Formats: sequence, C-alpha cells, structure tokens
Amino acid sequence: MKHAVLMEAGLTLALGLLLGGCGAKGQPNPAAEAPPAAEVEREQDANMVKVDHPEQFPLATASAHVAASELNVTGVVSADVSRNVPVISLASGRVVDIRARLGDTVAKGQLLLRVHSTDVSGAFSEYRKAQADETLARAQLDRSKLLYDKGAIAAKDLEVAQDTDDKAKVDVETALEHLKVLGVDVDHPATTVDIFAPVSGVIVEQNVTAAAGVKTLDNSPNLFTIADLSRVWIVCDVYENDMANVRMGEYADIHLNAFPGRVLQARVSNIGPALDPNIRTAKVRLEVDNPGLMRLGMFVTATFHGPQKETRALVPASAVLHLHDRDWVYVPASGNTFRRVEVTGGKTIDPNMQEIVTGLAPGDRVVSNALVLQNTAEQ
Repeated sequence: MKHAVLMEAGLTLALGLLLGGCGAKGQPNPAAEAPPAAEVEREQDANMVKVDHPEQFPLATASAHVAASELNVTGVVSADVSRNVPVISLASGRVVDIRARLGDTVAKGQLLLRVHSTDVSGAFSEYRKAQADETLARAQLDRSKLLYDKGAIAAKDLEVAQDTDDKAKVDVETALEHLKVLGVDVDHPATTVDIFAPVSGVIVEQNVTAAAGVKTLDNSPNLFTIADLSRVWIVCDVYENDMANVRMGEYADIHLNAFPGRVLQARVSNIGPALDPNIRTAKVRLEVDNPGLMRLGMFVTATFHGPQKETRALVPASAVLHLHDRDWVYVPASGNTFRRVEVTGGKTIDPNMQEIVTGLAPGDRVVSNALVLQNTAEQ
C-alpha cells in the first residue's frame, strides 16, 4: 500500500515537470527571434581628398576683382553686301579670253575677260550711219542758209533743215553712248568687248568659263562678283536671354580662332528685329576693318561687355584644375581633408591670375596648385 502511494506521487511530480517544460517552450522570445541590426556603409565622396601632410599643399586666398559682365558668342565672317560688286556684260556673245579666276585678287580697271559680240558690229554700223546722216544734214543746213539769205527759200524750209541737222546730231550722240555702254573704244573698232574690274577686291563668285556664251541682262547670272574685303561683317547668334548685353553702336572684342593673340574691335551695326523661332536667337551684325587676317566663313568669338560691374574672385591660375571639360578648385575642409569644388572660370587677367565667375567668392581659400594635389590623391 505504501509502495503504491510513492509511485503515484512520483508520477504526479514527473507530470508537473513535463507540463512546466512545455509551457516554457511555448512562450515566444522576442529577443531571440529579432533579426540583427543592419550596418550601413557610406560611400566615400569622390570630391573629398584626404592627405597625410596637408602642410605640403600651400593655400591661397581669393582676392576681389571688379569687372564688367561679359557675353561670349560665336560669329562667322561674312562679306559686306554693300561692298560686293557684280561684273556684267551688256553685250551678248561668246567668251574668247579669260584673264581672272575665282579667288584672285584684282585691281580696279584690270582686264577680266573678252567677249566676241555681234552687238558691237551693229552698234558701230549705227554709229557710222548716224555720222553720215549728220554730215548730210549739216551740208543741207548750210545750203538752206545761203538760199534763205538770197531769198530763194522760205523761212519754214530753213527751219526744217535746222531741225534735221539737230536730230542728226542727237542720233550721233546716241550711237556714241551705245558704244561706250558696250565698253568699246570708238577710235579702235573691233568685234570684241573687253570687260574690266569695276573695283578692287577678291573674286568670290565666277559663273563664266572659256568659250561660254554670254547673254544680256535678262535672267543671266553675273560673270564675276568682286568683294572688297577691307571691311567685313561678323554675324552672331545671340540668345533671347542675353540680348540685354548687346547694344547698338557699342564695340565688342573679336578673338580669331586662327590667330589667338590678335584682338580686334568691331562695332554693332544691326540687331535683328525678329528671333529665330527654333533656337530663339537674334542675328547681330558687327562691322570691323579687316587687317588681312580674316577670311570669309572664318569662325570668331565676339565678347560683348555689359553695362554693370561685377565683383568676382581672382585666384592663381595654377589653382584651377581643368578636368573633363570643367574647372575645379580644391578648398580646405576639416582636418587634413580637401574638397574639390566645381567653378566657372573667367578670363585670364595676367599669365598668373584667373577670374572665377561662379563657385567661389572673394576671401575663400584654395589650394594654390590643384594639379599637384590631384596627382597626389590619384597615387
């Protein structure tokens, strides 16, 4: 009996322990089931440079430089249309001799070509007939005056003779002017017409060749076109937002791409009244004396100076790093770190100093030699 009681107590205790273990396992443990905390790795800034010895890179302080605002645009050298002179022939015929070609520089009065023309023969014929009629009319007038003095003819007959003589003189003058217009020497009759250069300049257009036919002025192109390039036009496209920097009558600096060391002064002579609807630009025309360097179609850079003054930063030229078609400078950051800052470089004041239009203010400190720091950071 006693043994049975002990066994029952043991079973009860084992059952209690079993139930207690199941209850403990069934309760959730938040700490055990939560995922581990994420660790974020920050990407290093490509514009930050850390060096071991920052004292090896001396700093320079940007100074203030007062200058007028500038607008740089691209222009094309064009001929002054008022200085383009066509070469024509009033006599039709066939070209028998050409003395000049496209691109030649010619002087005023220089022989360009000769044209064999039947118009000249007809003009000489009319001139000779007019001279013969004028000689006959003058003789009849002299005879009529003599007869009138003797009372042999009436006054009206003398008036008719006088009128005939006057008309004959007009016919002679008209025939003579016709020969001169055709370009023929009256004292040396010939069947060819010599075409001379009306002005000095460069032949920029040629529409005639040897043995070609020459027509009169009706719908025929010019034989040659001579351009006086001593003064040329520069035509620029200026955007609508930049029109405030362009004013009539003022001057702009012209920089030649072919001759970087030369700067010319051109005057604004016309601002287009209408904008291009596609690119929103206006045609601006400048006039400039050609020292012999500018050629038609050449690209130039025109710099317009604005009316207002601006204060810009001025740093050593070595402090500006030209990288990937951009301008950069290095400014000191905390500790031994430098930060690369993009700027907009302006013109060079002298061989050692350069303007900074945007990105830097007067008083800011920059690394005086950005290229050395860049090369050190890349090693």
